[in-house]
Amino acid sequence: MMVGLGTTSLVADKLKQVSDELVKDGKLNPEQAQVVMDDLVEQLKSEQGNWEEQMQRQVRHMMQDLGVARQSEVDELRGRIDRLERQLRDLENKLWR
Repeated sequence: MMVGLGTTSLVADKLKQVSDELVKDGKLNPEQAQVVMDDLVEQLKSEQGNWEEQMQRQVRHMMQDLGVARQSEVDELRGRIDRLERQLRDLENKLWR
């Protein structure tokens, strides 16, 4: 995710430089340059969101392929262990009475 943020920042900086050069050369007026920059930045932000979602999905699939348990599965197992320990204590208490 940090790579995506860094890349987006670098691209935005480069676009700003190009925009400034176009204004300096008289090929765009400052208002046009700002509109173009705003549109491109919005597009980059949208694509960054899509990229982050894709990365999260890929990480989930990789973890699943590696057999890494999800948090909900770990929580369920902890609950089952707690119940079994409780049952074992109850049985031990009955035996010692």
